[in-house]
Amino acid sequence: MIRAIAFSVYPAKDLAESRRFYEETLLLKPDHIACEGRWVEYDVAGATFAITDLNEKAEAGKGGAVAFEVDDLDRTLEQLKAASAAIIEDAFETPVCRMAVVADPAGNELILHKRK
Repeated sequence: MIRAIAFSVYPAKDLAESRRFYEETLLLKPDHIACEGRWVEYDVAGATFAITDLNEKAEAGKGGAVAFEVDDLDRTLEQLKAASAAIIEDAFETPVCRMAVVADPAGNELILHKRK
């Protein structure tokens, strides 16, 4: 079902300010920038850390989210639906992956991710 952590992401209230912090203070180098500059990824020792202002529902300062890489997104979603898990956002496509968002019992959002 889950193979790895695909990425972790923090919401940014002010993306330019967040980029200055991560790039000038922590000296991270952008590895990939997408969505007209609103999604910025950094490679940190082989793991992907991202910042974004794309998710209007995410509240900056309240913590990030983790994306789990799965073998089969559709099968995983079927299993979660059968277990009555809360599906926040059903499967959707991006240029590099398919993903969905579910919630754990405490309401924390988890991203299920399948690279293309």
